[in-house]
Amino acid sequence: MRTRILLATGAEVEVDASVDEVVKALENAARSSAGTLAKLSESDSGDVIALNAAQVVLVRSSDT
Repeated sequence: MRTRILLATGAEVEVDASVDEVVKALENAARSSAGTLAKLSESDSGDVIALNAAQVVLVRSSDT
């Protein structure tokens, strides 16, 4: 399952995780100490990316 994440910068990333998994990772990062990032796998490259939860504007399921 893939999920798209829209950032405050306007950039959009697609990750290999369900919406629930993404939301949980973002919530855990936001509750942790300052500077903690949510780590997820990018769909296209498989690379691990780290997101600042404060920069996330929208999380939605991807149809692709």
